[in-house]
Amino acid sequence: MQPIHCLVTGGTGFTGSHLVRRLLERGHDVSVVDNSKGLFWDELENLGARITLGSITDKALMDRMVTGNDVVFHVAAAFRGVDLPHKVYWEVNVEGTRNLLEASLKQGIRRFIYCSTEGVHGHIKHPPADENAPIAPKDYYQYTKWEGEKVVQEYIQKGLPSVILRPTAIYGPGDPERFLMIYRRVKSGVFPMFGSGRITYHPLYIDNLNDAFEAAMEKDEALGQTYLVADEDSIAIEDLVKAVAKVIKRQVRIPHFPFWPLYVASFLCEAVCKPLGITPPIFRRRADWYRQNRAFSIEKARKELGFNPRIGLMEGLTRTYTWYQEHGYL
Repeated sequence: MQPIHCLVTGGTGFTGSHLVRRLLERGHDVSVVDNSKGLFWDELENLGARITLGSITDKALMDRMVTGNDVVFHVAAAFRGVDLPHKVYWEVNVEGTRNLLEASLKQGIRRFIYCSTEGVHGHIKHPPADENAPIAPKDYYQYTKWEGEKVVQEYIQKGLPSVILRPTAIYGPGDPERFLMIYRRVKSGVFPMFGSGRITYHPLYIDNLNDAFEAAMEKDEALGQTYLVADEDSIAIEDLVKAVAKVIKRQVRIPHFPFWPLYVASFLCEAVCKPLGITPPIFRRRADWYRQNRAFSIEKARKELGFNPRIGLMEGLTRTYTWYQEHGYL
């Protein structure tokens, strides 16, 4: 295979860094742009990635970064921050995406791959949901990712070869926060469960996501399409806690409590902390983990991309646990 010149936005963080490593392993030429020196910056530079510090909101910089590339993987996003202004989400997730798309169209990029989120579907009332399920984002991050998708669709109509991926809950080695809280609570021996614990969650191991990124880059059938990308099965959140306990060989007690007192406490905590510039210890978005169903069908990606999740839940959880141990997180 001839080396492909790739640009990865947000490439020094958790998700982007795994993609950069995969592309480098395949012998591709990789440029990265990120607005901060992420955890894996030095490692990726040593592996051969060319990294530029900058923001996708900088239109002139995006024109320069896109130049000379064949494929753009747009992973960068303003992610959920409790005190992040709505203006920042819009400037990054919508206008920043437009900057990249415009530069890609002008320069004849062979393929533009946009990393969206399953969160655009919000709470799944009738699981499993497919790509045609109602769009119902539950927070401003999810809303701006949907608006970003709409901009991608504009440029598809203008002739830019593009693919939209909607990953579910990404986890794996190098994840400094998303699953780390679950592991730490399980390790403590007590995991409070608010609500029934039967709400579904749909993990996506990072290597499986990279398989989908590669397929989206290579398959002509993907052009102009949107795909949900997830592991084989969703899982009840209480069963996920038990699976983590099995991996780390820890007995865990799971006492149950009503959900709504937690939600009210989260709301009040936000109301008190935000004016003081303090990050609240509990907030509504985190509380929603206990009540919002996430369960999806990957049949479209399976049929059109040949996507088949290779890494199962227990193997993925074990690899993630090993990384946490080796790097002092647990």
